[in-house]
Amino acid sequence: MPLFKYPIVLRTILLILCGLIVVGCSRKHPTYQYRYQTKTPPKKELTRMGYTIQAGAFAQVQNAVRLTDRLCKQGLDATYFVAATGLYKVRFGNFASREAARKKAESLKQSGVIAEYYIVAPEDYAVAKRQQLGDAYLREELVKTAQSFLGVPYLWGGTSADTGFDCSGLTMTVYQLNGLNLPRSSRDQFEAGTPIGQDELQKGDLLFFATSTPGKVTHVGVYLGGGEFIHAPGRGKSICKDSLSKSFFQKHYIGARTYL
Repeated sequence: MPLFKYPIVLRTILLILCGLIVVGCSRKHPTYQYRYQTKTPPKKELTRMGYTIQAGAFAQVQNAVRLTDRLCKQGLDATYFVAATGLYKVRFGNFASREAARKKAESLKQSGVIAEYYIVAPEDYAVAKRQQLGDAYLREELVKTAQSFLGVPYLWGGTSADTGFDCSGLTMTVYQLNGLNLPRSSRDQFEAGTPIGQDELQKGDLLFFATSTPGKVTHVGVYLGGGEFIHAPGRGKSICKDSLSKSFFQKHYIGARTYL
């Protein structure tokens, strides 16, 4: 019988029951809630760095590059950075335990690849303090790390980390030095993050550009806030600060990603 032919009291009861059934279904099925009650995609999380090995203390960046290259040729993920002392140091590996890192470091020391070394533990990274100090603290640390590379020569690394900083090598290093295992290539970095609009940008987010092939990610930088970012611009140039408002970057801008 059509609903309108029921007495008004009975129709009211039936409508209430139908509403309770719908609410009950949505509570039992999270997929229903996600599909129909929110448009925000779930955030992607980067894995955290394990134990890594730190070695070297070089006044010349080329010496850090040579050690990085040598380690990479042995199958180790390695990168260099500028320490607070102004010296270049190298970090490499990603080990599940301190003992595994120590054994590898001792082996390399005995073979003459490295001299003294230091093992960096997961709790030493800025990300380990995120729960206590909040996202703002971690974002500031990402920016400070990126700023420490200003003026460092651009050393073409192609699609591997074997000779130094291309644009994605820089962003990978900034994140890994803070305990977040960001992928190596700009395209993988683009896929690993959560999409955000320009009006949602926060310090430490990454900006992506299609500078050579339309629609294809080929360049990346670290957002500093205030419309500025740090990147490795190209051969013959040093890592520098730039403005997203420049016509070149607006023309080639393809999107931004957050990882926090």
